[in-house]
Amino acid sequence: MYKIPFNRPALVGKELEYMTQAIERGHISGDGPFTRQCHTLFEETLGVARALLTTSCTHALDMSAILLNIQPGDEVIVPAFTFVSTVNAFVMRGAHPVFVDIRPDTLNLDERQIETYITPRTKAVVVVHYAGVGCEMDVITQIADRHGVAVVEDNAHGLFGKYKGRFLGTLGCMATQSFHETKNFTCGEGGALLINDPQYIERAEIVREKGTDRSRFFRGQVDKYTWTDVGSSYLPSEILAAFLYAQLERREAIQDARRRIWEYYYEHLADWASERDVCLPLVPAYCEQPYHMFYLLLPSLKQRQSLIKHLGERGILGVFHYLPLHLSNMGRRFGGKAGDCPVTEDVSDRLLRLPFYSHLTVDNQTLIVDVIKKLTE
Repeated sequence: MYKIPFNRPALVGKELEYMTQAIERGHISGDGPFTRQCHTLFEETLGVARALLTTSCTHALDMSAILLNIQPGDEVIVPAFTFVSTVNAFVMRGAHPVFVDIRPDTLNLDERQIETYITPRTKAVVVVHYAGVGCEMDVITQIADRHGVAVVEDNAHGLFGKYKGRFLGTLGCMATQSFHETKNFTCGEGGALLINDPQYIERAEIVREKGTDRSRFFRGQVDKYTWTDVGSSYLPSEILAAFLYAQLERREAIQDARRRIWEYYYEHLADWASERDVCLPLVPAYCEQPYHMFYLLLPSLKQRQSLIKHLGERGILGVFHYLPLHLSNMGRRFGGKAGDCPVTEDVSDRLLRLPFYSHLTVDNQTLIVDVIKKLTE
């Protein structure tokens, strides 16, 4: 048991009160009042055409692949440095993932390489806003428009972050969100699909409701509902929506707390990092991050592993992040090989994430920083 874990979920507002309300109302299945309140909050705050809660970000990605009519033989461009869900959603529809390397500064998909990989079979580019720092969306959307390719934002890290004044998740035709317990706002497991292109709204409701037009039935648009398309059960429980809504109500307080944590790390580790040739996160001036994580890029794999061990021996859990997807067993089945994405391969060996959760105390951060600075190797 670690004295300072990597993540620790917490109650920040009226989570228990709202969950009790959901039970007392007698509606704990999907699409109840709290689900609708979450939808409205996202639509009004972000300005998206439609928001739909899902059981996970993975399922929101699955929905995006269905809505884009991904077929066997289609190609989808994805970063090699991401979580497997980003790719799986499209592979499950028969697509061939095309792994593209990341930038060495922001660790986002390298927009300068995308056009090289576009072919007549390319159907989508999936971007991941790593650590909630926006990809170069102006360039990416221009390339995609030029080739008639859809852009999907995997915005699991980036809710309420901005790129050039625009919210992340509003820049592609659709975007996905995560409310896993490690995210800024959580309900344990959950997600959302944000739809910016209205042409997808009606079908998204059907896909989310097991392929039926049940949503139209409840709005009185049809006198009965029936099976009309492919789909699955992507609705989260109203209890989870109640928990999430309470977190979203406290979004400003949560973000303020996370900003203070991020800035403390940055301020107190900057000199140490400079002396040790360690890189700290880079946030371009035109990006507003949501303070999702804080990471260190150590000079080598050996030094990264030494620091993880050093922290662990003192009761602090630091963790590495993504392994290169193109070098995984599945990635190699799609043609991935060593050297294809050199930045991804390098960064994956050297990146270390520090403990980061909204109620991490200054005393705990002081201890973490002191332990890091005492590393002698």
